[in-house]
Amino acid sequence: MAAQTFIAISELHPNLSHPKVAGIVIGKSDVKSFPDRKNIGVDRFTFGFTIKDSPDFFVNVTAWGNDLYVNGLSNSFSTGDCVIVENPLVSSKDPEKGDKFCPTTPSFYRLMVTEVHSQVSLCADTGTIERLLPLIHLPVKDPGDFYSLGDIVANGQRLEGTVINILAAVRSIGEMKQFITSDQRKGQRLEVKLFDDSVSSFPLVCWDREAIQLVQTLIPKETVLFIADAKIGFDSFRSGMTATVNAKTIITLNPDTREASLLFSYAKEVAESGALDQDEKPEDVPVESITDVYTVSQLKQKAQEISEMFFGITYSFISKLDLNSSVSKLIKTRCTKCKFMVTEEEVSCSNLMCPGRDQMFSSAAGFDMLMDFTDHTGTLQACSLRSPLAEKALGCTTEEFTNLTEDERTAMKWKLLLERCKIYVKILPSIKMKSGMRAVVLDCSVADPGEVKQHLSALLQQQP
Repeated sequence: MAAQTFIAISELHPNLSHPKVAGIVIGKSDVKSFPDRKNIGVDRFTFGFTIKDSPDFFVNVTAWGNDLYVNGLSNSFSTGDCVIVENPLVSSKDPEKGDKFCPTTPSFYRLMVTEVHSQVSLCADTGTIERLLPLIHLPVKDPGDFYSLGDIVANGQRLEGTVINILAAVRSIGEMKQFITSDQRKGQRLEVKLFDDSVSSFPLVCWDREAIQLVQTLIPKETVLFIADAKIGFDSFRSGMTATVNAKTIITLNPDTREASLLFSYAKEVAESGALDQDEKPEDVPVESITDVYTVSQLKQKAQEISEMFFGITYSFISKLDLNSSVSKLIKTRCTKCKFMVTEEEVSCSNLMCPGRDQMFSSAAGFDMLMDFTDHTGTLQACSLRSPLAEKALGCTTEEFTNLTEDERTAMKWKLLLERCKIYVKILPSIKMKSGMRAVVLDCSVADPGEVKQHLSALLQQQP
């Protein structure tokens, strides 16, 4: 199929005979139904999508028809797919009617497709796909025209009800919550936490299934979004501002812009420093309240089954603890306010989101090392062991440790490696780890042999 057979979106006109348009889907709405005024008791179904075929041009497409046709068509492609729209009706936009509930486009027209006259199919032409794919990373608005999260927070309720563009990185993706509306329709809601170099956490709320499916594919701390036409509101429950994805919103993933590239580098640096994880500390629970016992393989299995943080106890041997590494690998200096990693020489915190940037700078050195633990079912690698717990487990302070000889460090290591320990862990999902999970040790002590025997026999009985 030659690319020349396609009409460019910029050249669309109502007088065209059998137009055929190729484009990449940059936005898509949920299927909705309305009572058909001509046929009482019958519903008409519709959904919309937006396609782009060049850096500057994109157009809205609306599909109308019966339940089977419209839902079938909607399920046949997603945002990011390249599609061919054949023989749509080309009509002028009407800002007073349906077009005020669609993304704003530079085209004077909109396309309508129906089962009888039109066809929408996935593009199979490699050349066309290669030409269209890069367009998914170009924002539909001026890439410099956006609010930072700090601007939104600073403007506060003055932005209530406005529609603005936002550039931000994804911090975390919540679980989809389902509910039934007062008129007995099913609804859903998902909240994404955003961050940038001015604000460490800001809520973006999605109500549409299509928007939810798109954001569920994102990699937290490794994705930057340009959100065109997000609605800003004040949430009285939280006493803070929120952004909402609506029918006009188009989300561009990892935009190909200078501003997005700078934010991506910043997000990567902050994520690797562990500064974002520190904010999650209040979610830790007292170790006394952790009672669930797991084998190593059960911990791994549960981490695959659920995408949320959980806590547990395991009776395992410490199988790797490299105390002979250089001191700089075992002891890290962090800002006392935000726990961002700094060098000993620094006189201020380099984390732009640090809550204490306008206060006197202070830092502290602490153990920050990795350990493996093993039981009869397997090994959990690269578990984080930090101060003050590391000091308790090693039986010495960071100052005392730096003065130990190589032999004394080796003796300390073997004393720990030979013992079965009772280890309290926090398990977090992690894209960066091969295993898909990250473990943080919350407490570690030599286990009571009677307790070990009791729990091991209980665990063995659970096995099929």
